[in-house]
Amino acid sequence: MGDAGHDFESYYKRATSPLVVLSLLRERVMYGYEISQAMKKRSCGRFTITVLYPILYRLEEQGYVRVERTEVVQNRARSYYAITPKGKKYLDQCIKVYYEMHRAFIRLIEGGCEDDTGV
Repeated sequence: MGDAGHDFESYYKRATSPLVVLSLLRERVMYGYEISQAMKKRSCGRFTITVLYPILYRLEEQGYVRVERTEVVQNRARSYYAITPKGKKYLDQCIKVYYEMHRAFIRLIEGGCEDDTGV
């Protein structure tokens, strides 16, 4: 289905990955590998991403997550990420828009609005 990285599934994951990360962090503080494993488990292996850290860094730059703490495990630093109040608000807004867009998309592919008014 298209070139690797340029198919619908890749675009969808790229668009929704920040929301998935924020949603998981809303439940508890996690480090990167934990986040990727939780994604994989919850989606029955269907939703995985290979570029998690750039997403975490961008979310941190935007003020949506912060490093809660850093531990050294087997001579490697492990940063634990937490969602911020700003991140929770952003996530709630995005989920609302996501569901609205999903409903609009379903109407588009199934024939339109029930009342034909376009609203």
